[in-house]
Amino acid sequence: MDFVPKIETSGLNLYYGDFLALKEIDIRIPQQNVTSIIGPSGCGKSTLLRCFNRMNDLVEHIKVEGRIIIDSRNILEQGIDVVALRKKVGMVFQRPNVFDTSIYQNLKFGLRIHRAASKKDDIMAAIQNGLEHVGLWHELKDNLRKNARSLSLEQQQRLCIARVLILKPEIILLDEPCSALDPVATLKIEELLRVLREEYTLVIVTHNMQQAARASDYAGFLYLGQLIEFGDTNQVFTNPKEKLTENYISGRFG
Repeated sequence: MDFVPKIETSGLNLYYGDFLALKEIDIRIPQQNVTSIIGPSGCGKSTLLRCFNRMNDLVEHIKVEGRIIIDSRNILEQGIDVVALRKKVGMVFQRPNVFDTSIYQNLKFGLRIHRAASKKDDIMAAIQNGLEHVGLWHELKDNLRKNARSLSLEQQQRLCIARVLILKPEIILLDEPCSALDPVATLKIEELLRVLREEYTLVIVTHNMQQAARASDYAGFLYLGQLIEFGDTNQVFTNPKEKLTENYISGRFG
């Protein structure tokens, strides 16, 4: 695969205590594409995703070995500004994690934490830009004082994505972002991902193989902590190189 990787790992191992959860992961994730990570429950998909912005640092008894290169820098090196890293590599979680406050305050939160904007006009411009990116501006512009939890689940998840976009990341990690949504809302989020890939590098963890096939350009199959196969999504799903991949995609296990 001839592309410039945005994220590249080599010899990546992750231990929970004595348990080896990720084993010698070598992966090259291209920029400005959607990459899906698939595999059965408990195989390490979310753990791998959290490596890319060092969210695993927040878990006790974690040990990480190897290299994770983002823009030519090993993010596992000492001296890395982890707060700046998580601004550059934003994350959207499985369930919408909106705060029990107004839409405006939800979107202002990251700007305040990262001191990205302080003037009222700058804050408002950033909020408008974020909501426009996720297709919510016209729906919500006159209701920014409304409690964010009164929105539909799909709107809440879009709001969470907007909250990430406001901080101007380069990479967006999405951990099962549609698992709480109905099929119609899921398709809307998938359409949004296809739009966002024009500007951002997106990595999505999903149990839904149909979603991975529809929404991603590249796919990686993870099994028992090992990367079994990685390639163009169409190739992985229609002509997998590994028998284990074929067995999983065909529903023989998982």
